[in-house]
Amino acid sequence: MTARKPARFITLEGGEGAGKSTQARHLALALEQRGIFCITTREPGGSQGAEEIRSLLVRGEATRWDPLTETMLVFAARADHVANTIRPALQKNLWVICDRFTDSTYAYQGAGRGVPRETIRRIEAIVLGRFQPDLTLVLDLPAELGLARAAGRGAKENRFEKFDREFHERLQASFLSMARRSPDRCRVVDASQSETDVAAAIWKIVKQKFRLR
Repeated sequence: MTARKPARFITLEGGEGAGKSTQARHLALALEQRGIFCITTREPGGSQGAEEIRSLLVRGEATRWDPLTETMLVFAARADHVANTIRPALQKNLWVICDRFTDSTYAYQGAGRGVPRETIRRIEAIVLGRFQPDLTLVLDLPAELGLARAAGRGAKENRFEKFDREFHERLQASFLSMARRSPDRCRVVDASQSETDVAAAIWKIVKQKFRLR
């Protein structure tokens, strides 16, 4: 009898309109077709308390929150999410695929809104300790194209889309810089490809990383 693979925590990162939630679903299906049980979740959100905080973060005017308050709200949601969704799933040996995690805080609140990296690092240490994803997939897409895709969705949760293009270009640069700093954990995927090609590229990475068939 083949030993069951240990549960893994995989995150997808990238700017607005990069296709993270779509690719999370594709990856979950690919895993389940191979007998690997998983859940998909998102940030901010993913648990009852975190979803309530999400509604404060993703709606309203861009300047609704000052940068530090916004950062604290994100981590409050993350603390609840990890405690009530992510850790329990991993303990049940379920793989977890998450649309955004802490890297997004360094990008959005750090590079985007100017919160010092050391400030974010200290809050992260309090909230998460050493907990981090086993693999992070960075979906790389030019900011202008991503914003055009996001606008086409017509979503009400569009607060971050209201920031100017320079903000979103800083996000893209931050995600790529993050991937260079953490090459063992992060892989960059060209998100300008077709949905099918992006899914295939992601599966290739996951398959090799975790030695799946």
